[in-house]
Amino acid sequence: MEWLKPYNIILASQSPRRLELMRQAGFQFEVRVADIDEENYPADLEITAVPGYLASQKAQKIFNQEPDQERLVVIAADSLVFLGGRIFSKPLNRPEAEWMLRTLGGKTHLVITGLCVLSDSFSEIRSVETWVEFNPITDDEIHYYINHFPPYDKAGAYGIQDWIGLCAVKGIQGSYTNIMGLPMETLYSVLKEKIKP
Repeated sequence: MEWLKPYNIILASQSPRRLELMRQAGFQFEVRVADIDEENYPADLEITAVPGYLASQKAQKIFNQEPDQERLVVIAADSLVFLGGRIFSKPLNRPEAEWMLRTLGGKTHLVITGLCVLSDSFSEIRSVETWVEFNPITDDEIHYYINHFPPYDKAGAYGIQDWIGLCAVKGIQGSYTNIMGLPMETLYSVLKEKIKP
């Protein structure tokens, strides 16, 4: 991707999954951690708009910290799981993780990733939706999963790329990388649209 080489691309995330997706796609980039309070957003904000809001907060924080903003592109994302009008964010402890997985089991839920791409010449925010259908999950399977795949840094207490995705997901409608936390096809489209190759 020669057309991106003149730009300083920063991924505002500590997620190893987002980092790996960017590497697999061939991006040259740096990583900065955007330390924001992910539970702090306007009370009157529609819950499906929360991921986009949090992504924009992350991107803006990192952008403002950089002394040289010319040809700087900051990429930030935030993913949340939604079911029954409720947000399933990262579980705080094992009982909460167990409850989340038990609640999601046998149902179809929505994953929304807010994506923000920010530079000195444009700001683009997109919300990407993917529907995920789980098979029923037994308590034994939930205990196995939590014991072998720590869920505490994952919205909804699961990662699509590990045991859950292999053995418990019945179907997906939409972007797979969106469930991992960074909708790569949308990101690439935004960069092509805003930064002419």
